[in-house]
Amino acid sequence: MKADSLLERLRGLETELHRLETRQNRARLEQLLHPGFVEFARSGRRYTRGEVLAEFSASDAALEPVRAQDFQIAEFGHGVALLTYWSAHEGPSHGVHRRTLRSSLWVETECGWQLRFHQGTPIDAA
Repeated sequence: MKADSLLERLRGLETELHRLETRQNRARLEQLLHPGFVEFARSGRRYTRGEVLAEFSASDAALEPVRAQDFQIAEFGHGVALLTYWSAHEGPSHGVHRRTLRSSLWVETECGWQLRFHQGTPIDAA
């Protein structure tokens, strides 16, 4: 797959994960998250696939809108790609906060592209 089309494909999958309706759809999350998925969150907490699946299954789960931009991709061989970008959460007054550098390792499996690892690093407010 050409780098541009792979970038668009993985950007679409990544931003799908930013939406509450995706996170509350267990079947879709199971498709997108690799069985060995691990996340190092911007908080410093480590999450497993099972923890992510459980976190958003509650009916009162909430997620602020996410802005994401400056996506870049690096391929590490057939079926392995690193997606990097920065994101911010959009508050009620449409101001942004929680700016974060993001990196996601995607692998192509029999089930399609799956997120294997994700890390968020806070961006200094200055």
